[in-house]
Amino acid sequence: MVFHESGGPEVLHLEEIPTPQPKEGEALIRVEACGVNRLDILVREGSSPTPPARITFPHISGSEVAGEIAALGNESSTFHVGQRVVIAPYLCCGTCQQCLRGEEGSCSNGDILGLFSNGGFAEYVVAPVASLVPVPNGVSSEAAAAVTLATLTAWHMVVTRGKVRPGEEVLVMAAGSGIGSSAIQIARLCGARVIATAGSEQKLERARTIGADAVVNYASGAYADKVKELTCGRGVDVVVEHIGSPTWSESLRCLATEGRLLTCGAMAGREGQVNIWDLFVNEHSIIGSNGGNRRELAQILELVQWGRLQPVIHAVYPLSELAQAQEALASRSVFGKILVKP
Repeated sequence: MVFHESGGPEVLHLEEIPTPQPKEGEALIRVEACGVNRLDILVREGSSPTPPARITFPHISGSEVAGEIAALGNESSTFHVGQRVVIAPYLCCGTCQQCLRGEEGSCSNGDILGLFSNGGFAEYVVAPVASLVPVPNGVSSEAAAAVTLATLTAWHMVVTRGKVRPGEEVLVMAAGSGIGSSAIQIARLCGARVIATAGSEQKLERARTIGADAVVNYASGAYADKVKELTCGRGVDVVVEHIGSPTWSESLRCLATEGRLLTCGAMAGREGQVNIWDLFVNEHSIIGSNGGNRRELAQILELVQWGRLQPVIHAVYPLSELAQAQEALASRSVFGKILVKP
């Protein structure tokens, strides 16, 4: 599914193109499932915060790929043809200071699969062998694709950057999103009590079924008072924030003394105000979080294999209906992940 120019869903076209050939150090992956993300929509629209000039047309998006190795550019002692893998979406150089520290999501020369490179909305995609992570036995391709970007981002926020501990209280914004539905479960795995927010009663009920201990409807805009009520006036230790401007100030109000606000996105707006006095008096921390690494992704897949982490899949579309899948995601009517299959 390619697009030759920026625009709405109408620019997506299903076309036959030559199968890409892997170069040395690369693998050709037969795509079995690919997750749909808001990043795909931003790239298609030309509104991605990254320089659009780096995107070449025709372009293929798709960052969350699970599939089978169809060919290798050269012999590999680690992987073999026919092996089931996911592609770690944060493509990195492996040599900069960030990469050497294991911070692949912040690579100075990095990319995200499907951002500047061609992605997984196709029958085949080429990726670096170094970016492959084996899929454990018993984990389906749909489940593996569903946790490859959004869940990895949530894990990096909650575990690596947020260091959520047993006994803490965590507020997860937008429970119906891929990040939100994952963060609820991950925070519970860390031993935290989880309060989840969503904009509809149906989504709040779903949030309870995947582990939220309490829920808050943020549609009214003023949800901090309800969060304080649920925490006996104290507030939460951690807020998992990934919406942006509309919820920024209210999310800060939800923090307890020494609370931490984690943020990995600003899809609804990139500007937010901070009361500096409140920040230092209450010893709050605002922590940015980017992408996760291959080690974290491997841990996530093991938790899926063990049944400790459940991928939340809203629907699976055929690749030919990618436009409809993206429109469903943009409508905010989904809970969890949308996938497409060639």
